[in-house]
Amino acid sequence: MGPFARVSRWGVAVVLLLAALLLPGHASAAAPLDFGARQPILLDDAGQAWTDESSSLQVEDVARMGGVRWEPTSAEAIYPLHRGRSLWIRFSVPPTRASERWYLEVPYAGVDKVTLYSRDAAGRWQARIAGDSVPVAAWPVPHRHPVLPLQVSAAESQLHLLHVENGAAFGVPLRFVSESHLGRSEQRVSLALGVYFGLSALAVVLALVGAVTLRDRAYSLYGLSIVLMGATQAALTGLGGVHLWPDWAWWNGMAAHVMPLFAVSSLQLFFAEVVSLRDRSRVLYWLLVALAAASAPIAIAMMFSPDVEERLRMLVTYVILSTAGGLGVTAWAALRGDRYAPWLLLGVLPVAIGALAPIARASGLIPVSFWTNHVMQLMIAIELPVMLVLLALRSQHRREHVRRLQGLDRFDPATGLINATVFHERLVRLITRSQRSKVRSAMLLVDIANSDALRRRFGSDVSHEITLRVAGRLLSVAREIDTVARLSDHRFGILMEGPLRANEVAEAGPRVVARCLMPFPSRPLEWVPHVRVAQAVIPMDGTDPAQLVGQLELLLASAPADSRRSVFMLSRPPITRPAALTP
Repeated sequence: MGPFARVSRWGVAVVLLLAALLLPGHASAAAPLDFGARQPILLDDAGQAWTDESSSLQVEDVARMGGVRWEPTSAEAIYPLHRGRSLWIRFSVPPTRASERWYLEVPYAGVDKVTLYSRDAAGRWQARIAGDSVPVAAWPVPHRHPVLPLQVSAAESQLHLLHVENGAAFGVPLRFVSESHLGRSEQRVSLALGVYFGLSALAVVLALVGAVTLRDRAYSLYGLSIVLMGATQAALTGLGGVHLWPDWAWWNGMAAHVMPLFAVSSLQLFFAEVVSLRDRSRVLYWLLVALAAASAPIAIAMMFSPDVEERLRMLVTYVILSTAGGLGVTAWAALRGDRYAPWLLLGVLPVAIGALAPIARASGLIPVSFWTNHVMQLMIAIELPVMLVLLALRSQHRREHVRRLQGLDRFDPATGLINATVFHERLVRLITRSQRSKVRSAMLLVDIANSDALRRRFGSDVSHEITLRVAGRLLSVAREIDTVARLSDHRFGILMEGPLRANEVAEAGPRVVARCLMPFPSRPLEWVPHVRVAQAVIPMDGTDPAQLVGQLELLLASAPADSRRSVFMLSRPPITRPAALTP
């Protein structure tokens, strides 16, 4: 055999191998079901499927029909069942001891109708029905999704036929579970769903409290969106059919299409409120409001449409357009400097990514899986704390802004210290308390003596900065119970609450001077304020507020410009300690 012949044979073998791998052909014999394997047991390729184009055949017709081209089933298969089609799946349950019940689980709460047929002892076909066309209370096993009892026998295999009627594509991996495994798995899923709905309930309560106490409409809109998202997840996971509307089959099938509309529309209104879209662009705001309001007529149109695929097309189209609109205006606000828009985009990003799975499932692009059923709950649970923190920060900033506006007549806007009016009010109360309690208190006036010299040497901008620096130094010297005020451009006042000892009063002025003389980081040594302090002891130096302030101002004004003295005491000689005063 020549080299050319050998190469030809190898080439033919490679072509045949590729054809066997890539081209469809007759399936090999499928492995039978093994109910002794680890649960859940997937049907996978152990069954056979056939699509009834007319959906008019009965189970007896399908059972005795010959010449039907049954195809092996697959866990990844997606069957297009629109336009009146239905799906038949047949499989055999292996001989199994009847020590506990076994079930066929269809893990998809949105299927219209599934009917499981098996023969009784007399050979008659018995039907078990579940799905959205039947009230959940009337299912053989009321559950979040169809769970149908199997006919098992310890002596022989039992043939079953499953009839699936659905208005859209059906791609659900069928699985078999025992009664004990069904209970354990449902406990795990219930725990996860309980965590999600618990977090949602807590977020609703916090949003309600924020809306009432802070009078912030953003909290109200977010609370509404959480409620609607929770109702959507209850419909999609089947919890609503089990606990909220078990006897209302029509709404059980419709809720999964209608509730997402309102959940998405409420989120758009929330976005608009957080980024203050009404103030930024009235045109964009009303466009977004109109897009949110469009959910109502679309929902009504869905309710009157018998075509499931048409309802899904309307739902998917609206969700994509509305989400794009909301995220678009949020990004637009972020580009224009909105401080909350980037955090809003970051918080909603997990939900936007998670929504791709159910959208792809509803469009018939991917089969049903654990993640398509539950990824949204996980993503919303991640989003909830982010949004609540964002709202808390937004409310804090708004409150600070309101407080600043309301406190302009009582606080110095540059330093945040109280002004002269409030200082005088507190001085009156301090004198009254000191007289009533017979304790020693003190008042200090602090002037920046070298402000003009600093301005000449370091420029005009130094005046504002040196004032802020001195305010910080005075706050660091004062106790929490003391009062620090800004009385004029370069004058401050300090009220020291009693009881004070005589040495504490004597040390107050020098301590202020020493603290202000300390050098500042990244500043020259000459860049320090030289302050002068005039102080009075209350009530011994007087009980008239205006007179006390005037006397201290006179002390500071009468001090020579070149005087090295920094502390001036307003004391009436001889200074004696009253017996009734606290030492």
